[in-house]
Amino acid sequence: MAIIKTKKGIKLSYQDEGDKTAPAIILIMGLGAQMIVWPDSLYYGLVKKGFRAIRFDNRDVGLSSHLDDYKNPSLFKTWLSKYLPIRSNIPYLLDDMADDVLALMAALKIKKTHLVGASMGGMIAQIIAAKHKKKVLSLTTIMSSSSTFKPTIKSLKVFLKVSKLQPKTLTRSAAINYNIQLNQLIGSPAYPQSEELLKEHAIKIIDRSYNQNGYKRQLIAIAASKNRAQLIKKIKAPTLIIHGNADIVFPSIEGEKTAKLIKKSKLKIIDGMGHNFVPELTPKMTKWIAKHIKKSQRKYLEKLRNKKHQLVNQNKFSK
Repeated sequence: MAIIKTKKGIKLSYQDEGDKTAPAIILIMGLGAQMIVWPDSLYYGLVKKGFRAIRFDNRDVGLSSHLDDYKNPSLFKTWLSKYLPIRSNIPYLLDDMADDVLALMAALKIKKTHLVGASMGGMIAQIIAAKHKKKVLSLTTIMSSSSTFKPTIKSLKVFLKVSKLQPKTLTRSAAINYNIQLNQLIGSPAYPQSEELLKEHAIKIIDRSYNQNGYKRQLIAIAASKNRAQLIKKIKAPTLIIHGNADIVFPSIEGEKTAKLIKKSKLKIIDGMGHNFVPELTPKMTKWIAKHIKKSQRKYLEKLRNKKHQLVNQNKFSK
């Protein structure tokens, strides 16, 4: 693990594996999740397929900067302030988190990259792909959304259940139990994981870092950010969208909406997949992502060759 510091003073913990001259992939994780939530089989699987793979902790999670100087704003006030003249203290937006990714690219001297984002990470990747087209060679979003936070009866029930699960006392055992119960709630019904496996995963996560307030601030960033529906229409990078039809956090219709907004994007719906990564599905997902990126990389190199060829011909005629 290594650390970079952005010009804005944010420290980002990251892991960089693979040949440094190979096509780069930056994996952006979701709400409150550390970079090690990316399955090792997927992460190192991409490295084995010939890529340079980079995963990192977003601000306010893991070993990156925890912005504890900010008070915890109200999620309800934040949502309400978009419709009524109510002031809400917002620590940062998804655009700021997108800037963190660009800062990481600059520090690692990566001019162009392939982006893979999960959940909130997909939202961040969408912003970068739309606003910084020349820096993004391809985009993959997993269990993500193109919409702003709009509470529905179903989503409110999910958030209510999640809030009830959150521990009142910040003990290690309470945090581990919360992590287990959360994954049981939002996980893939067709691929249930044993409590033993979930506990092993939770211990690994909690013992590395635990920042409950960081999760809340990231949630505020999602709620306070602008609707991306019009923005992501500008995305030109080849796009792959992966979604589960059993996702209760972002129903599969969210993946379908994103696919309609991004021209020529490809949508893969997985039966029985919820809002998590499961061992049974990672080989398939790794294969899809690698194939998508290799195809995008070939198209990019072909464009470069054509441009070079055109320049050579222009020089011949000018002489």
